[in-house]
Amino acid sequence: MKLYLFIFSLMAFIGLAIVARADDNSFHPGPVFKNFGKIATIDSDMPLSKDTKFKVVFDVSKPGKTGQMNRSLVTAARFVNMHVEAGVAQENIKIAIVVHGGASVDVTRNDLYGKKRQGAVNTNISAIKELTEKGVQIYLCGQSATYHGIKKTDLLPNVKMALSAMTAHALLQQQGYTLNPF
Repeated sequence: MKLYLFIFSLMAFIGLAIVARADDNSFHPGPVFKNFGKIATIDSDMPLSKDTKFKVVFDVSKPGKTGQMNRSLVTAARFVNMHVEAGVAQENIKIAIVVHGGASVDVTRNDLYGKKRQGAVNTNISAIKELTEKGVQIYLCGQSATYHGIKKTDLLPNVKMALSAMTAHALLQQQGYTLNPF
């Protein structure tokens, strides 16, 4: 009985620790994307100057959960937010997002998204609008688009069609972009 009480108490303590961590307010809105892409301020041992330059491409193949923003879009916004907060000039950060596979539907207009996702609303619309307005390039793999029945007219504004994700990555690499592994 004492062992059972000990195990129960330990599990309750772990549960409270997890809840406390979930309520941790150390993350805050960033300076560029205030509605998504929260960041934590870090005392980094890798200093960044305002002259640091980034050209980064994010590969997005995993779809967001139906009715939720795709986490990879949030990651791209977080990348910009944390580096601008750390002192890198915003104009020195060039971001591209290459979308393919199951994530293809996440960059489509609401009517097609709803048809493909049980009538749900595409919650990625505002994020994509804000990302592209701030200079982020978004490319959809044409091969994935065809597979998923997506036409160019189905794409959200400023989302561009590429021949393929492989082509987009090759061309962006030639332009000096590096692939972010996250």
